[in-house]
Amino acid sequence: MPDEDGHPSPQEMSLQVVLTALADPLRYAVVSELLRQPAGTERTCASFDLPVSKSTTTHHFRVLREAGLVRQVDRGNSRAATLRRADLDARFPGLLDLIAAES
Repeated sequence: MPDEDGHPSPQEMSLQVVLTALADPLRYAVVSELLRQPAGTERTCASFDLPVSKSTTTHHFRVLREAGLVRQVDRGNSRAATLRRADLDARFPGLLDLIAAES
């Protein structure tokens, strides 16, 4: 069962759900950008400057969070996202390497 913020545990992560989340070009771009950052880097949703409305940006980050790709924490009046590298590498070895190679 996901935690109170909607983050699934590594055991709850589904490859189908992760791949569905990554199928959207904007969400794939967010994950690719986080992969280029040092591990543990937190970025606010707005810092990605996605070409969509604020509500659509929120939707995309919710999908990424519920798939287990990012962890989000509240930072004042915004939310910061961090790529769940260790969890993803443990659950789906090589997946992030493939994304990094394509980016």
